[in-house]
Amino acid sequence: MILPANCKINLGLDILRRRADGYHDLETVMFPVAGLYDEVEVMRRTTPGAAFVSEGLAVDCPAEDNLCLKAFRLMRDRYGVDGVTIRLHKRIPFGAGLGGGSSDATAVIRAIDDLFALGLPERELIDCAAALGSDTAFFVRNTPQLCTGRGEVMTPFEVDLSGLTLVIVKPEEGVSTREAYAGVRPRVPETPLAERLRQPVEAWQGRVTNDFEPHIFAAHPAIRAAKEHLIAAGAVYAAMSGSGSAVFGLFDAADASKLRALLPFVFRL
Repeated sequence: MILPANCKINLGLDILRRRADGYHDLETVMFPVAGLYDEVEVMRRTTPGAAFVSEGLAVDCPAEDNLCLKAFRLMRDRYGVDGVTIRLHKRIPFGAGLGGGSSDATAVIRAIDDLFALGLPERELIDCAAALGSDTAFFVRNTPQLCTGRGEVMTPFEVDLSGLTLVIVKPEEGVSTREAYAGVRPRVPETPLAERLRQPVEAWQGRVTNDFEPHIFAAHPAIRAAKEHLIAAGAVYAAMSGSGSAVFGLFDAADASKLRALLPFVFRL
């Protein structure tokens, strides 16, 4: 079974407060990007355990720590399934805030659910995915969601980006989750994110913000420059995605002809 494991972008990201458990309460809208995806292939085998092969972009962790294998071990421990081969073809860059690893893990959960005929309901798939990370559960629904808590509490959110062109730029440097949260200053904005996102996209810049940007931009000028470049190129809205180093711009369809120099970075929403 081969599944596309698409990435996501964050439309706004407010870090509200630090919690007693060491996590942070946040609000963000995660939006799936169909055009940029990893390929995850999962097959049953007679030998116990999991064989894992990673191709494409290099992954920044030992194979045994890859979220694909963590997803397999979780499913094995919970449901007694065993014996798979997992092949990951990596296209989504790591350390980018695009949720590639989380999407891969959810693809493995979905594949195992199907291959072993578990028939898990959505709520249980979400619970499995949430055990692996804060944004992993999003990829079970893979539709625009207002995410709260540490990112795992989801409410469907209507946002219309039709007619816009998405450009994602990933500078060479990456940002770890540890670095991103170490410098953040929690705050509760006067106007909730959902209310700000209901304004026209053209009104988002400066209002729909990512709380990681100030200190990440100060430490990584190349990431700030990438956002500034997108705005200078005519983006109606540009921001850093999640806690990583990728930035994205939304361009009006009428300006799409101006994006030829950026074509390698243009993806379908």
